[in-house]
Amino acid sequence: MAVEEHREPRWEYRGRTLYLVDAQGTETVPSVEVIYQLLVERRLMEDATISQAPHGLQASRYPLIPALTLDLDEHGAVILGMVGRSRGRGDELSVEDLKRGHVVLSKTWFPIDVAATVEVLQLLSDTKAELGALCSLSAFLRIRKAGAEGKPVEDVIRDRVISPFSFISANDDVPNVSAKLYPYQLAGWRWLRFIRSEGLGGLLADQMGLGKTLQVISAICDHEPNATGPCLIVAPGSILENWRREIARFAPLLHTLKHQGPHRTGRPADLQGFDVVITSYDNAIRDNSLLNMIEWDMVVLDEAQLIRNPDAQRTRAVKHLRRRVGLAVTGTPVENRLLDLWSIIDFVLPDQLNDRRSFEVRFRDDIDGARLLETEVSPFVLRRRVSEVAQDLPPRIDIPQVVELSDQEIAEYDQIRQRIKDEYGSAATLVSLTALRMYCAHPLLLSASHVGDPTQFSKFQRLNEILREIFSHGEKALVFTSFTAVADMICRHVGSTLQTFARVLDGRLSMDERQPLIDEFSSVSGAGALILNPRAGGVGLNITASNHVIHYNPEWNPALEDQASARAHRRGQELPVTVHRLLVADTVEEVISARLERKRVLADTAVVGVVGHEDDYADIISALSRSPLRQN
Repeated sequence: MAVEEHREPRWEYRGRTLYLVDAQGTETVPSVEVIYQLLVERRLMEDATISQAPHGLQASRYPLIPALTLDLDEHGAVILGMVGRSRGRGDELSVEDLKRGHVVLSKTWFPIDVAATVEVLQLLSDTKAELGALCSLSAFLRIRKAGAEGKPVEDVIRDRVISPFSFISANDDVPNVSAKLYPYQLAGWRWLRFIRSEGLGGLLADQMGLGKTLQVISAICDHEPNATGPCLIVAPGSILENWRREIARFAPLLHTLKHQGPHRTGRPADLQGFDVVITSYDNAIRDNSLLNMIEWDMVVLDEAQLIRNPDAQRTRAVKHLRRRVGLAVTGTPVENRLLDLWSIIDFVLPDQLNDRRSFEVRFRDDIDGARLLETEVSPFVLRRRVSEVAQDLPPRIDIPQVVELSDQEIAEYDQIRQRIKDEYGSAATLVSLTALRMYCAHPLLLSASHVGDPTQFSKFQRLNEILREIFSHGEKALVFTSFTAVADMICRHVGSTLQTFARVLDGRLSMDERQPLIDEFSSVSGAGALILNPRAGGVGLNITASNHVIHYNPEWNPALEDQASARAHRRGQELPVTVHRLLVADTVEEVISARLERKRVLADTAVVGVVGHEDDYADIISALSRSPLRQN
């Protein structure tokens, strides 16, 4: 009797699979259509009568609708799952379930919807994603975007801010640069390396002072197997030389070209022989056809807020560049409106935020719109503030700001240099170099009226960029300059153009008036600037309300500069102090800077003063011989 029962066709289910066993004992997994006909419609098999389903097993006529799910685990990692839903119930599914087309869950057999199955499997195939911890940002973004377009994806974390580190596995690798990175810089480098390896773009929006340039250089140094060509760095023309020097300092093995000036090449082959090409936004416009002949591995936009206007010529030019990876670098990704960020992200990841009109409809310029946008861009935007990583920072951060003059400014400077050289010759003194120092502070100092738009000068433009970023964080700055006219110029610009509190403290202010002014500056809630002469404001003052110090022009005497920096970097200061030193490349200011360093070394190694005059003549000769004209 038992043998006869064994030979009868029957159903069996083990785990999640329903089998049909024929008279010979052969097991098969029938199609959904066969099971549905036999168990739901109760049709007979052609060659035999099949008994009902195994005891206790129900058969549903309502299919499960599969969908991918995006969620976070307790550690913040993104998890890709799959769920099947039917008539108010939801059950976890596997890829094998979908390929089989049906599943047994809680003693109930379910068919799985065919159309949704095709879409889910196609999405997994297109993104090369697997269920479980999702280690690909590219796959995450594509799956999330598919869900927004109506594909079967349940994004339960759409309203959550996702850390850009969620997709990166921990490791102890270190970058191949001549510098020791702080922990937060190492984390930034690993993130940049990750997005580059995935062929994606990203926005590095760390606050000023956290070393964005070093993190980018570290990422460029990594050998990328998928690289298609050299890296291109696009930056304001005034800081190209700063980029060149920083690369030479931290990554001397990189073969770097500064594509600038009247003698720059017009042949793409001349650019492809370099590891890194540095050029300006203006040249990205002028030489767009040339630059677009190269498939760049990575295009880096420094001061990327300069493309916040999507209609600007420079914005269209850089977005036209062919690139495998786009990286934007700015401490102020949003200055006026949320569209600023759309324009930057449209370079970093084209179409990720859809077209401009759709973006403006979805993200309104208000708090709710900003919060919604943050959840959308958080996976590919790395933004950290000084206060968040202060424990990893030194108490004082020195940032060189090497500024390069425009072609016209170079010609004007060289005319002044040659005139002084011809007039004074060997009789020149440090005082006779004042005109060169004045020009490096601002050309308007050499005009009778001092009237004009100060932002037309490269160095003042850089100061404006630095102040805007400082003010965007509600922080204060001390700006030191020994030129009264420049102090007034800065004060007017900050007050009228930047609409921020600004006052001047110099020799025109009596001793009794100085402390009340400092008290007023300290009491201001939020951003502000105090512009000081280093002789009047460099000694005896405590101005810890500011955590930024800007030396607009270098002084011959290092003691003046050091004492000025100490006004903010002193006991009572709760935040790390960032010290910016603006320096015009290949001019008298570089001679002054080299002199400062020599005298600091002397002060550290001998019990002597640092003012001295024994090497004045050598410095004078160097200043009169150094010309930015020869650098182009």
